Amino acid sequence: MRAIGVIRKSRRERISREEFEELLRSAGYEVVAILEQNREEHPKYNIGKGKLEELKELVRELEPDKVVFANKLTPSQAYNLWKELRVEIIDKWQLVLEIFERRAHSKEAKLQVELASLQYEVPLVKEAIRRIKLGDRAGFKGMGEYQTQQYLKHIRYRMGRIRKELEKVKADRAVKRKRREEVGFILLALAGYTNAGKSTLLNALAKENIEAKNQMFTTLDTTTRRFKLSGKRVLLTDTVGFIDGLPPFIVEAFHSTLEEIVKADIILLVLDVSEPWGEIRRKFLASLNVLRELKTLDRPMIVVLNKMDLTTEEDVRDKARRIGEIIEERGVNVSRVVAISAKLGQLDELYSALEEVILTLPKYGAFEITVGEPEKVPQVMALINAIGEVLDVEYGEETRINAYIQMGMIKELTRLGVGIKRLPVKNE
Repeated sequence: MRAIGVIRKSRRERISREEFEELLRSAGYEVVAILEQNREEHPKYNIGKGKLEELKELVRELEPDKVVFANKLTPSQAYNLWKELRVEIIDKWQLVLEIFERRAHSKEAKLQVELASLQYEVPLVKEAIRRIKLGDRAGFKGMGEYQTQQYLKHIRYRMGRIRKELEKVKADRAVKRKRREEVGFILLALAGYTNAGKSTLLNALAKENIEAKNQMFTTLDTTTRRFKLSGKRVLLTDTVGFIDGLPPFIVEAFHSTLEEIVKADIILLVLDVSEPWGEIRRKFLASLNVLRELKTLDRPMIVVLNKMDLTTEEDVRDKARRIGEIIEERGVNVSRVVAISAKLGQLDELYSALEEVILTLPKYGAFEITVGEPEKVPQVMALINAIGEVLDVEYGEETRINAYIQMGMIKELTRLGVGIKRLPVKNE
């Protein structure tokens, strides 16, 4: 498939040409030309009339299968452009949905992609109906008025069915999540811009071999793996990557997947530190915007600067400082900023940060555990090490253990016949 890309830049819309071209390639297009313009949005065609004439000439000369706009097109603009160019017109978000469709494997991911695609089609179909009633014969995909009306009914019916199916998935996932918390798992969620290296980090932490390619939106299916961190049981979930200006209809469609971020104890926000500062800043702010939309900026967060092996230590320190300035300026709840190389397994800073942040979670508390039967001490110690951290042990007729443990595991300890007393938290 051959495509001409169109990018209109303005003070309000600053679009990365490199990212747009990568999106086109990820969707399987051969990019035969890129047309750029600096101006505010034209209400009828998005681009100016002069640039439209230039685009017409390129379409005649290169005969592309599609013209793809990096800017969001209104339904009216899409129809006006089609009438002028007589070639299929799509915008960036339809392009993203094409990539999603290629990468979706699980039933849930396929349903989410279908829901997002149908949500995007609704205003296009409504515009087609409006134009037909005004005497314009531009139907939707060649359909007449009756067929277009029926198709709109079908879309709404299908969207309702998909939402019901996704609600079932959401309910099943909530049951599993509750059970995991009850048995003492810490829930971590990987978040961040697409192609920042989240899947590679999951592989490094959980010693897995999940597909991790140097391309956009490799991960659409929710992937959860377990690992142990100094004896603590951890569940790590990889989620769909973010992109600048992620529209509400995609966030809504993928809500059951993104909910893993909402319910996480700690969010690991991954950035590619090897990129130029302007790109890092743009992607960091775009990621914060999505997290704000998900109402998760109050969650404990560790900013993970990945791919430090591709740049210098001085560059990493400078970018970490600048990230810190943005965090302070915006008042974001970030516990630590750490530098790693997931590819090379250089994760010491991240491990240290996780150890520190886990014990500050609301689900943890400091307790004195009293064990009256000496034969039970090894069993109690093993359980504490699996769900928390031993601070101090005093052996005697009764063994007294000061430890951080998860609240949900108190019942399991009391079943062993031990005494438990809450201690003041550090620095209280």
